[in-house]
Amino acid sequence: MQHNDVTLTWRSIISDDELAGLTAAHGGSPEPGWWDRISPHSLGWVAGRAPGGELVGFVNVAWDGADHAFLIDTKTHPTYQHRGLGTAVVRYAVDAVRSAGCEWLFVDYGEDMVPFYEGACGFRPTHAGLVRLR
Repeated sequence: MQHNDVTLTWRSIISDDELAGLTAAHGGSPEPGWWDRISPHSLGWVAGRAPGGELVGFVNVAWDGADHAFLIDTKTHPTYQHRGLGTAVVRYAVDAVRSAGCEWLFVDYGEDMVPFYEGACGFRPTHAGLVRLR
């Protein structure tokens, strides 16, 4: 799938180094080896690649093995933000999760992300609980 000049793929190969680089560019603190440990437990993920092959968009989909999937770690490289790439990545994930037969897709987000997840991506707010473990 294409979004402007970015190619979106479902479950394509992403290296741990690539994801660490995108995480750092996005403002996070990458943990080496994280993706290598997590990816085998995912239903899938969307990778967005620039024409030169650079990873510029990403979202991971964890799941319970049945009806419930969880959208996590949405990232867009700063040079590609505010161009609809994040929305395209999430919508592609929604379609892939629907095709996988899941009934529900959850996402957790702060107040600052309401316009993105509820406005642009179509999620509805729900009541949820959270326990901080560390």
